[in-house]
Amino acid sequence: MNKWEMKPLGQLCSIERGGSPRPIDKYITDSPDGINWIKIGDTTESMYITSTKEKIIPEGMKKSRYVQKGDFLLSNSMSFGRPYILDIDGCIHDGWLVIKDTHNLFDKRFLYYFLGSPVTYQKFKGMAVGGVVNNLNIDMVKKVEVPVLSMSEQKEIADSLDKVTALISSRKTQLEKLDELVKARFVELFGDPKLNNRGWKSGVISDYFEVKGGKRIPKGMGYSDTKTNHPYLRTTDMKNETILEDDIHYISEEVFQHIKRYTVKGGDIYLTNVGVNLGMAGVIPHKFDGASLTENAVKLVPKTEKEIDGMFLAHYINSPGIQEYINERKMAVGVPKLAIFRIETMPLLIPPMEVQQDFIAFVEQTDKSKSAVQQSLEKLETLKKALMQKYFG
Repeated sequence: MNKWEMKPLGQLCSIERGGSPRPIDKYITDSPDGINWIKIGDTTESMYITSTKEKIIPEGMKKSRYVQKGDFLLSNSMSFGRPYILDIDGCIHDGWLVIKDTHNLFDKRFLYYFLGSPVTYQKFKGMAVGGVVNNLNIDMVKKVEVPVLSMSEQKEIADSLDKVTALISSRKTQLEKLDELVKARFVELFGDPKLNNRGWKSGVISDYFEVKGGKRIPKGMGYSDTKTNHPYLRTTDMKNETILEDDIHYISEEVFQHIKRYTVKGGDIYLTNVGVNLGMAGVIPHKFDGASLTENAVKLVPKTEKEIDGMFLAHYINSPGIQEYINERKMAVGVPKLAIFRIETMPLLIPPMEVQQDFIAFVEQTDKSKSAVQQSLEKLETLKKALMQKYFG
C-alpha cells in the first residue's frame, strides 16, 4: 500500500445500523408516496443502488433507519462487507450499516473502491463473527483504517478505476448481447417449441432419451484438496450451455468408488433439476469423461441413433417455451425440484438434422466471438486487480 496517512473510519464518518419494522408485511405498500425499502436484492454489479422493488408506509420510518442519496451502505451479514453508494433516499433493515460522510472528506467513488478492495474485505472477514452467518457490527467497522488523501488524489485514483470498470461492464454487456443473439436465432429457426408452429416431428424426452440421476457425496466425505482424475460436477458449475471449468471440485479415489456408477462422458446432456438454477441444460465437455454428477442434476442418455444434436437439445431446453414448461411443473415448496417423470414427459421437437446443424454452426461462430470478448474481459479484470493492489496494497 502507498504510504498514506491512515485513520479509523469511525473518526471520519458516522456509522449506524439499519432497523426493520415488524412484521414487515404490515408495512409494505404499493402507494406512490411509500418510502423506498432498500434490500440486498436491490443491488446490481453497479456501485450505485438506484431503485427498490418494494416500499414501506411512512410510519415504518419510525422503526427503521432513513438514509439519503450519497450515503454508503455496507452489508453486515450473509454477503457481508460489500459497499454501495445510494442514488436514492429510503429506509434500510438491520442487514445494512450506513456510513455517512458528514464532513465531505471523500470522493464517493474512491471510498467505494477502497471499501470494496480485497485488502479491506480481508479485514472485514477477519472481524466478522457468527456461526453459519458471519456478521459485522458498528464497532468493528469503525476500527477499519482508511486513507486520508486530498480530494484531487482521490479523484485521480477513482477516475482510473472507473475507466477500467466501465470497460469491464462493456465487455459483459457484449457477452450478454451475444447470448441474446443466439436465443433470437433459435426462435427464428425453430419458433416456439410449445406451439410447434413449424410442424416439426415431435414426441417427449423419454421417446429418445433415458433420464439418469446423479449422486450425492456420501455423508462424512468431502472434496479432495488436490486435483485428481475424478471431477465432481455440481449445479453451481453449470451455466447457460457450458460448464464453468475454473470452479470444478474434485473427489478422492475413495469417494469416487462410492459413486462411480453416477458418471458422465463428454457429449452427454445434463439438466439441473434441484435448486435455484433448476432447468439449466448443457453439454458435458469431453475433458470431463468419467466425471461424477451431483444428485441435483440428471443426464440424458440417447436411446436411438442420433436424431437430435446435443447442443441443439441444450438450447431447446433453455429456450423460453420449455423453461415455462419447467417452471409450471417444478415443486416450489422448500427447495425447488423437477421430478424425473416431469423431465421424461417434457415435449420434444425433432427438426431435420440439417436445420439443427445450421443452428449449431451459428452457435459455434458466435462462441468464437464470445471467446475473444471473454479474453479481453479477463485481461481487464486482471488489470483492475493490479490497480487495486497498486493503490490499496
